[in-house]
Amino acid sequence: MTEEQRMDIADVLKRRRGRLALKRVMDIVISGAALCVLWPVLLLIALAIVIDDPGPVFYRQVRVGRGGKEFRIFKFRTMVVDADKKGLQITVGRDSRITRMGALLRKTKLDELAQLLNVFLGQMSFVGPRPEVPRYVAMYTPYQRQVLLVRPGITDYASIAYRNENDLLAGAEDPERMYVEEIMPAKLELNMKYLRRVSPLEDIRLILATIAAVIRG
Repeated sequence: MTEEQRMDIADVLKRRRGRLALKRVMDIVISGAALCVLWPVLLLIALAIVIDDPGPVFYRQVRVGRGGKEFRIFKFRTMVVDADKKGLQITVGRDSRITRMGALLRKTKLDELAQLLNVFLGQMSFVGPRPEVPRYVAMYTPYQRQVLLVRPGITDYASIAYRNENDLLAGAEDPERMYVEEIMPAKLELNMKYLRRVSPLEDIRLILATIAAVIRG
């Protein structure tokens, strides 16, 4: 482990309070503007979801945010109603619970647009460690729990590196075990990498990289 890796994340964030404050201002301004501009698109997505599979427009799952505080994340619903009661909390391959419209939303990442509300409300940021469900957060080591020192994000290094996570899990004999023992630790290490570099400029780079990854498919 390098000297940089040994640095305590709390100390790094303390030295970057100004950058974090600017990052929050950017989140408020951009999410507010995006909600105002994109509301027709959000309405069309909502209508398409209901027409394809009657039920709630949003899927609101409990996640763990900054400081270990739980909140409900907004996502456009991509699965059948009560999907979390009909299988794992992770999605594997071509999960039969995914609706036709849901498959399109997941492929294009449009289901994540609903999280603009979480960003505007201060529960999330555009960029930051993806928020996990309480069950998996309970498995974090003290070192890994440092990701809870910042607001979770819509995208991060791990979101890009594991954008095809469902396909990886589909080839596993025990998908949940693979997620917990291999994928989750790797994603958390990428989260740590981000926390050591956190800044508004790094956020812009990651947002652009995410857009490029979505376009590439």
